[in-house]
Amino acid sequence: MENKNPPFFLAPMEGVSDLPFRILAKECGADFTISEFTSSTALTRGSVKSWTKVSTHPLEDPFIPQIFGGDINEMVKATELLCNNESVDVIDINFGCPAPKVCRNDAGAALLGKPDKLIEMVEACIKVSSVPISAKLRLGTGSGEDTALEISRRLEDIGIIRLCVHGRTLKQGYRGEADWSKITKIVDAVSIPVIANGDVIDANSASACLEKTGAAGVMIGRGAIGNPQVFHQIKQELGLIKSNAPWIKDEWLNADEIQQEFIARSWCWNRYVELTKLTGIDNKNALKRHGISFTKHLPGGSKFRGSLQEVKDINELATRVLTWLENGSKKIRM
Repeated sequence: MENKNPPFFLAPMEGVSDLPFRILAKECGADFTISEFTSSTALTRGSVKSWTKVSTHPLEDPFIPQIFGGDINEMVKATELLCNNESVDVIDINFGCPAPKVCRNDAGAALLGKPDKLIEMVEACIKVSSVPISAKLRLGTGSGEDTALEISRRLEDIGIIRLCVHGRTLKQGYRGEADWSKITKIVDAVSIPVIANGDVIDANSASACLEKTGAAGVMIGRGAIGNPQVFHQIKQELGLIKSNAPWIKDEWLNADEIQQEFIARSWCWNRYVELTKLTGIDNKNALKRHGISFTKHLPGGSKFRGSLQEVKDINELATRVLTWLENGSKKIRM
């Protein structure tokens, strides 16, 4: 790793990267967080749900909302509206989402197949923006030659401050392995920071990705779902952080590896619930999704998740998840 202090990003993930979870990831060691990708059309039409996605709190710094869209005029208008918020530090534009419902509207990763329109869109947004613009890409659509290298050069020329590149194509979705070698070519081709994304889940993969790509930093997506402590764990193992995580107390020192995982997750879950109240983002569906995620890959988790389906009250669900995680830290479930 040439960069001695590479930044770690929490990826923008629909239904995952809500405000409480972004703050939690920051407290767990993430350097940058990005909002859930949000429709420019919905923002320009005043959708309360969409504007909630791009809300922030003083605990989140810097604040980087991410938008997507297929209509250049709506993207420009959404950019102008976001610039009215003094809390916005950077606006990120999504050209990486492979979801059919997004790509059908000529948005997300679909625009990698239309480089000229993509560049025209970004250039128009830059012209009206009072804050820097960054972008997230995939390698290409998966049909024909990959376009990310050409697009990255052109984006640098028009003034993008940073790129994040996911090492898969639109057609791949999340299947197969991320191709870090193609990210390397983009890193070598531009002088702006390139953040590598794809298959980084722990210290070994983070170190290997940084060494292989020469990227300025890495972005973690699926590896952080239900597992925001991954940022601290990676940084500690790579010698990038000296302080102990807030969940490491006396009980941690006498616990085995599985119990330690329960302890870390119980702290993170309790903090997530606190943050939903602190930020006012008290979303029952989001809390349930995260509650389920925090129990995955733990002994007994599958059976416990089944019991959550019957829970209707959001406070009861939060308490049940916390109790289960705390009990798991005291004994190994087989």
